Amino acid sequence: MKSIIVPFATASRHKKQSFLILLDFLVFPVLIWLCYAIRQFNLGAEVVPNLAFGSLWVSVLAVCSLLVCGVYLFIVRSFNEVFIAKLALATALTVVGLYAMAYSTDAFIPTSIPLMFGFLMFSWIWVSRGIIRAVVKSYLQSDIPRKRVAIYGAGYAGQQVAATLYRSDEHLPVFFIDDDISLSSQIIGGLKVYHPAHALNLFAKQQVDEILIALPSVGRVRKSEILKFLEPAHLKITEIPGLTRLVDGEIRVSDIKEVDIIDLLGRDPIPPIQELLAKNILNKVVMVTGAGGSIGSELCRQIIKNKPQKLVIYELTEFALYGIDKELNLNTDIEIIPILGTVLDQAKLERVIEQYQVQTIYHAAAYKHVPLVECNPLAGLKNNSIGTAFSLNAAVKKGVETFVLISTDKAVRPTNVMGASKRMAELYCQAMAEAQNQTQVSIVRFGNVLGSSGSVVPLFKQQIAKGGPITVTHPDVTRYFMTIPEASQLVIQAGALGQGGDVFLLDMGEPVRIQDLARQMIALSGLTVREADSQQGDIEIQYSGLRPGEKLYEELLIDHEDTEITQHTRILRSFEKHYPLDELIKIFEKMNTLTAIEEDVNWALIQLEHYVDGYQRGKEIKVN
Repeated sequence: MKSIIVPFATASRHKKQSFLILLDFLVFPVLIWLCYAIRQFNLGAEVVPNLAFGSLWVSVLAVCSLLVCGVYLFIVRSFNEVFIAKLALATALTVVGLYAMAYSTDAFIPTSIPLMFGFLMFSWIWVSRGIIRAVVKSYLQSDIPRKRVAIYGAGYAGQQVAATLYRSDEHLPVFFIDDDISLSSQIIGGLKVYHPAHALNLFAKQQVDEILIALPSVGRVRKSEILKFLEPAHLKITEIPGLTRLVDGEIRVSDIKEVDIIDLLGRDPIPPIQELLAKNILNKVVMVTGAGGSIGSELCRQIIKNKPQKLVIYELTEFALYGIDKELNLNTDIEIIPILGTVLDQAKLERVIEQYQVQTIYHAAAYKHVPLVECNPLAGLKNNSIGTAFSLNAAVKKGVETFVLISTDKAVRPTNVMGASKRMAELYCQAMAEAQNQTQVSIVRFGNVLGSSGSVVPLFKQQIAKGGPITVTHPDVTRYFMTIPEASQLVIQAGALGQGGDVFLLDMGEPVRIQDLARQMIALSGLTVREADSQQGDIEIQYSGLRPGEKLYEELLIDHEDTEITQHTRILRSFEKHYPLDELIKIFEKMNTLTAIEEDVNWALIQLEHYVDGYQRGKEIKVN
């Protein structure tokens, strides 16, 4: 039997359609005979009297109606409302055609026959396709285990997902979970609905392999609550795409994805203030340095949405520049100008700004990996501090309207060279803002962004995929986290709030303990944590100790007193100590001439200890 079914299942679409047409053409004469036999209670009843080959004409009429209505275009595996509607229309056409045949020919077709035939025709198509689907799936999947899936959400999205999983070869929906008490114990789409309180006890009993969250419009706070509630089940948790994907068309199995770790932050982003987004971008020539990085590339995406006149993307790494240039050109008609260059080349920066008449610059170019910069202090200082100074010098010299520095929470009382180098960049921007009125200079300071090249999330995902262990530096280490799109939008809005030399702080929410983040990521993967001195569990968490220059926790403010709330509820303005430009220029000029010898490194670190509050050199500083 399998030798017949497998070739049929793998045959071309045209061959399958031809088979179904032939099958229906042979069955319809039997159905019209059955109608006459039932009506006359006589198995030998004459079929369509007074019309030669009457039963074949009926079969031709029915098949043509199905063809015209497009019933044969549907895949056997897909039964949905559209298929039912088209089948009903084809049936109605056939019934009308039979009545027309009765009145326009000599054929004897009693009034009840077309209605009886229509009922049998509809039933035949429905039942035959169901049987074919069941037989094919049973044979093809007999050797393939299917994941048993519990669906959280019994609404329209959940029902659509269940229908999709029924048709898939890898998944099998088992039951619904829904918070709505009125749906408890109801049967929807053949699946029973359970309240979450009862569902937890059913996962093991029903041998559930995976939980799928079908709540596309639920907020991040509520989703975080659901995830924490489901953690004790130790099952993999996935979700479906947002509402826009639902509107676009039917959900596919390929659309199902792992729950994004950002949902564990438990904070819903605030809609941006459109005037602030557009102020420095709309119809202006905008430039982004470090445009190929995680923050820089997302800034470019957000900028494009706000319709600049042109976008200049400035990047040192060829592949990163190629990637963001290709992506942006696929999604917009706005002119994108890719420039391959370093921020340490002030002359080139000036040429680019002048040539394209740049009006707004977002300076995102920076080294940000703490241990690497700790091992390469001069390279970090030159790229982060001198690179910022050269970029700002070029901007001021060529009359750029707005310059925004992307800074970091690690610049506050830093324990590492990377943070200190960013604080030096901040000090230069503050000094330049005070020394001139031509270019509005702003600094935007925030913490870690999820998914960036420096984030722990990609590392944890790799470690979980390999079976562990997950490495965490310290049990109590905490970090602020924000999504890249939210951070980029807030950076743009903060830049629009600037008055000159402002230090803006982004509200990062509550700090997250890295150990808790690791545990939640393990739980989302359907695995359990293997505690120390235990053989139970799947993934072990190992504590490696704080890395060179790393702190247990980060801060956003140097002085907690001198802050004020801005127009945006998640953006604060801070007023901090700064130095005169003339004093800093001398330090920066000498810093740019330093070479990798011990005396130069020592001099540079002395300057950091003097100008950067809270900085003390680490023992691991190397001369490279």
